[in-house]
Amino acid sequence: KGESFMSISAHAVRRAVVAVAASGAAVLSMTAASAAAHHERGLAGTPICSVARLRVSVGPGSGTAGAVVYPLRFTNLTRVTCHLNGYPGVAAVGRHGHQLGSPASRDTLFRPRFVTLRRGATAHADLTIEEAGNFPSRACRMRTAVGLRVYPPASRGAAFVRLTFAACSRRGPSYLHVTAVHRG
Repeated sequence: KGESFMSISAHAVRRAVVAVAASGAAVLSMTAASAAAHHERGLAGTPICSVARLRVSVGPGSGTAGAVVYPLRFTNLTRVTCHLNGYPGVAAVGRHGHQLGSPASRDTLFRPRFVTLRRGATAHADLTIEEAGNFPSRACRMRTAVGLRVYPPASRGAAFVRLTFAACSRRGPSYLHVTAVHRG
């Protein structure tokens, strides 16, 4: 009788472990699905601020040793509240519209967070442009950029923003750095 109690007990424990593992997996998959839905629709059910909803502009730069930091501004032009979450894509553009060098690397100064933009509200990301002269000429091959191609986070479309600066035309040197979009 003691043996059958042990085997039933061990069997019951195994069933319980399997049930707990299955319910944990179900909760994790529901959580992942919920997180994906929140990213797509935002925390309050707001749509993503696509490039069509925004005015993208660059503010005045402030110089540091060997670099200039510019605020990239994202202003909601529509009546519909929307959100941004993450890093914008940024690349320097030459006179004929081609990309110069590598796209901006991510600067982790700010953690990505949902930023909700009501009509007329503005959020920004900080763009640091290192002086192209800081890089070896062979690795950089300096050219004049006439602007930036800016993709808002999670947007497939890009805005063109005029800004003239010395850029590296070769891929490799990371001379552009951008933070996640944040309030302000």
